[in-house]
Amino acid sequence: MKIMKFKNIWKDVETPLELHSDNRGTIVDVFYKDQINHVAVIKSNEGALRGNHYHKKTTQHMLITKGSLEYWFKPLHSDVQPEFILLQEGDFITTPPNEIHALKIVDENEFVVFTAGPRGGLDYESDTFRIEGTIVRDE
Repeated sequence: MKIMKFKNIWKDVETPLELHSDNRGTIVDVFYKDQINHVAVIKSNEGALRGNHYHKKTTQHMLITKGSLEYWFKPLHSDVQPEFILLQEGDFITTPPNEIHALKIVDENEFVVFTAGPRGGLDYESDTFRIEGTIVRDE
């Protein structure tokens, strides 16, 4: 049922993205020739719940830079049970429009959200549609 896209930026580098390594360290591409309208850094406390909404026009890309979280998702207007994937440092996930998504913070974490679409700055809530209840389940 996965409609989101998932990879780890340190392990799953595909052309035209590149990873460069030498004695100084490593540089890995995250985007190449993509339209990004907004970037935000989000820090969360252990046990927090975030999201539980969808976007009609916005695509969001999340890069986990510290800690971990459960990314819960399901297609909008679907009767399927929500699924989750455990995201850890280096994991990168893309949330397309019309996917309900929620984040259960496993431990104190930090992630960067890259947005293509109207969700950012003064338009932060303009393409956010909250749902009643939560799709997060106790596993």
